[in-house]
Amino acid sequence: MTSADMKAAILHHLTYTQGKDAAHAQIYDWRMALSYAVRDKIVDRWFEATRRAYAEQRKRVYYLSLEFLIGRLLKDAVVNMRLEESVTDALRQLGVPWDEIIEDEPDAALGNGGLGRLAACFMESQATLGLPAMGYGIRYENGLFRQSFEDGRQVEEPEDWLSQTHAWEFVRPEVSIDIGFGGHVQEIGSRANWYPSEMLIAMAHDTPVIGWKGRWGNTLRLWEGRPMHGFDLARFNRGEYAAAAEPEALARTLSRVLYPDDHTDQGKELRLKQEFFHTAASLRDIIRRFESEYDDLRLLPKKAAIQINDTHPAIAGPELVRILHDERGIDFEEAVGIARNTISYTNHTLLPEALETWGEARMGRLLPRHMQLIDRIDDLHRRETGTNHVNAHQDGKVHMGTLGFIMAHKVNGVAALHTELQKTTVFKELHELHPDRIVNQTNGVTPRRWLLSCNPRLAGLITDTIGDSWVDHAEDLLKLEPSADDTAWVEKFSAAKRANKVDLSNWIAETLEVSVDPESIFDIQVKRIHEYKRQHMNLLETIAHWLEIRDNPNADWVPRVKIFGGKAFPNYTYAKEMVHLANDMAKMMNSDPLTSRYLKVVFPPNYNVSLAERLIPAADLSEQISTAGKEASGTGNMKFSLNGALTIGTLDGANVEIRDLVKPENFFLFGMTADEVMERRAESGHAARAIADDPRLARALDAIRSGRFSPDEPGRYHMITDNLCHHDYFMVCSDFSDYWRAQREVDTAFQDQANWARMAVLNTARTGWFSSDRTIRGYMKDVWDVEAAPLVDLAAE
Repeated sequence: MTSADMKAAILHHLTYTQGKDAAHAQIYDWRMALSYAVRDKIVDRWFEATRRAYAEQRKRVYYLSLEFLIGRLLKDAVVNMRLEESVTDALRQLGVPWDEIIEDEPDAALGNGGLGRLAACFMESQATLGLPAMGYGIRYENGLFRQSFEDGRQVEEPEDWLSQTHAWEFVRPEVSIDIGFGGHVQEIGSRANWYPSEMLIAMAHDTPVIGWKGRWGNTLRLWEGRPMHGFDLARFNRGEYAAAAEPEALARTLSRVLYPDDHTDQGKELRLKQEFFHTAASLRDIIRRFESEYDDLRLLPKKAAIQINDTHPAIAGPELVRILHDERGIDFEEAVGIARNTISYTNHTLLPEALETWGEARMGRLLPRHMQLIDRIDDLHRRETGTNHVNAHQDGKVHMGTLGFIMAHKVNGVAALHTELQKTTVFKELHELHPDRIVNQTNGVTPRRWLLSCNPRLAGLITDTIGDSWVDHAEDLLKLEPSADDTAWVEKFSAAKRANKVDLSNWIAETLEVSVDPESIFDIQVKRIHEYKRQHMNLLETIAHWLEIRDNPNADWVPRVKIFGGKAFPNYTYAKEMVHLANDMAKMMNSDPLTSRYLKVVFPPNYNVSLAERLIPAADLSEQISTAGKEASGTGNMKFSLNGALTIGTLDGANVEIRDLVKPENFFLFGMTADEVMERRAESGHAARAIADDPRLARALDAIRSGRFSPDEPGRYHMITDNLCHHDYFMVCSDFSDYWRAQREVDTAFQDQANWARMAVLNTARTGWFSSDRTIRGYMKDVWDVEAAPLVDLAAE
């Protein structure tokens, strides 16, 4: 597409879609006009891919996830369609700044963290590889929440990303699916009819997902809750204005907020409803699509692969059995077999509290037929395995992880260590019964978004050096290894990193009014705030380091900027206190005349995909410090390494594989192993001993406990200090001394800038294996049994 063509397309949409002329158009109008112009090009490829999938009767993958953290889409689309030159040139001619256009697009609030970002990467990789696939999620009106800080405390506000028109979606009112809850069941022999007492509609909104070079396009279908019967005019005319709109308001709650607070009965009920709403609508749509091509539902496993991302869609097993058995008349045991051979389950956690359970009373009230079917599935599983030890329904609860396992033909972990730990911990008994069911698919990230797009300086240098094959064959980054010993090339690599750090420094100064030196170590920990991710260990080390600098402010300290980012769930008080402590520390340390030239703390609010794209290219050090055995994989660790940051981390999740690939000398390892953690946890008084053995740790804890960072409320952080001094389940104190040692190794290594840069180059060169393209190829072979379509290069047409 030439610049002239693009300019004409933009002006066409500015006039006829936005209803504006150039003289009066605002940045919003230009962004929408450009988005529609780019979308037009995508739609052609999207339609062609869909037609080919049907014409060739290809097996399709259906990816069910409550999160799709897709971020901004305009730049992603421009990059993947290879339209950068025509877009930037057209905008230059029109006098519209490209950077302002990008910044104007809201960040789609469709996820929280790694789970949702992984799903987004998988969708992009499926399209890049030419795999016919469809993602199913919820069109959250307000997403998780927008984070801000008041006096250092996290404040949650509604995320309003849909207050403007979303340029990338197509509303599908004809795809409206009835979803029921409650009611009663009328049994007819072994089958039954379910008569729900509450009904609403799931209406589809489709977003095209285009792959690299526009060679294939898939669909992300998001469900919106709508009432069966809308506005009640009679009640309105009686003056009952709020009641007249009540059906619509209640239906919208299903698609309003990601992860509603489930500390109340109403919150628990909404969350279960939300999960069933998403899963049932998606399965109905899958069956509808299947039956438009085939007559025999027994062919379903050969033509459809349904992947459930974590336990949230685990009700898929009973719901698919209900459709096949109750509605289509297939024998129960055969229906279970068809469902199991179609469904596979990704487990993302070893944390017991994250493996969802639902009380049998609530499940039975909201989904009465499914409760019956879960018991029949358990009974069948007992007969199949000859054991009564493992049931989905036990102890008065439905265990969704167990249900997901029983109703899947494959269960995958997301890193080598995580997969092995599944076999010996959360799914030990199930693994013994089904030794071939658990497989590993180590996570990956798309190199298009997480290097080519977010880090154009480094990406351009790489392409100038080895060509652009790495963009869709990321393992080709290994060709950069010889450059690590080329002094002139390494200087170019370092210049790209420094320019990214300058950009971030300027942004921090403008946005947060904190001055940071780009010559410092940019030490970054960005992820959901949680005890197992151990942001508080990072904070303790920061305090200990600050106190030592204060003791000797004229020593030759290595300057460091500590950058934190992430949200604490509204009902997770401990995590919110960690956020508050970080901000209190920043307030004191950044204004300390003795130390501020050596140490700054920065916590930008509302961490999201767009902020990650700003931070990751500028990072020197990636903090991956979770308690060993608790992080399933991580994907931030991969993004940082790919962009030339060194990792300080434990042997947890995908850190293990990152260290193996980049080599131990290019990774700052510390901490106990997963086995050592379990042994230490069993020892009485382990935290007290660790504190007694490390004066720095004791001093840092005393600084918090004495109110050094909260003089107006000395006891503010007693929850944190009491937990660490006594319980310390996540081994912060026991790992602190080794973490301190590793951080001082970082200081020493950073002083040798030439060798640090060489280590950074080798991280980029050796982490191409962590491409989500490689992960999807693994799923295709080991889980889904599916082949991609032959691709036609857009540039060749």
